[in-house]
Amino acid sequence: MTEQTKQAAQPLIETIGIGKSYGGVVALRDVSTVVNPGEVTCVLGDNGAGKSTLIKILAGVHQHDSGELRIEGESRRLASPREALDLGIATVYQDLAVVPLMSVWRNFVLGSEPTRNYGPIKLLDRKQAQDITRKGLVDMGIDIADLEQPVGTLSGGQRQCVAIARAVHYGAKVLILDEPTAALGVKQAGVVLRYVVQARDRGLGVVLITHNPHHAYPVGDRFLLLKRGAMLGSYEKSQIDLTELTRQMSGGAELEALQHELERVVS
Repeated sequence: MTEQTKQAAQPLIETIGIGKSYGGVVALRDVSTVVNPGEVTCVLGDNGAGKSTLIKILAGVHQHDSGELRIEGESRRLASPREALDLGIATVYQDLAVVPLMSVWRNFVLGSEPTRNYGPIKLLDRKQAQDITRKGLVDMGIDIADLEQPVGTLSGGQRQCVAIARAVHYGAKVLILDEPTAALGVKQAGVVLRYVVQARDRGLGVVLITHNPHHAYPVGDRFLLLKRGAMLGSYEKSQIDLTELTRQMSGGAELEALQHELERVVS
């Protein structure tokens, strides 16, 4: 996508000062960011930073208490994940919602199974389901030779890639990925990030949730840093380099002060 096209395109999602509380606990406060078509917005932070709360609001699991959520320019309060999905927002959680003992193709079409009519009876159209799966995977450049293979026998990276391909195939405009590389080795993480880039290049807006700046920076277009539910910073890629992103993620001034204290104690 050209720079002019990006500037002209309306954000797929925009949050303006969004906040969420659970009783007396403030989980998120005054968070603003955008998700544009053909871009990757990376949301970074340690455990308890508010990443999960933010994606649950975007995915329709929870509603925000303050601020504004805009989807394609329209102010919304999502009532359910189904509503979010109907608006083109697909979420792939870290604990993938797959049925391990079911085949790859059964998992791919799960919830959207093609059927054939035999009089008043509808039956699963196995061949069409396999064709849909094969096309969806091939379109993303994913090679899984045996679609009958139980999805639970795939590697973690392969399962993530199948979930990404499924979301893209079924028309997602926004793809939210919750820590997709957290439990993966270097090679598998690289494979998943390659498909993140492919989704972005197909015009999707991607939200990548991660605690690893080394995974976020190569694919990210903008970076939202959260700490204890609040914004630590929001940057476009041209405004921050990997070293500074890593420094802020690791504690910045607080970490430097701790290092100085440790040096004084040890010496």
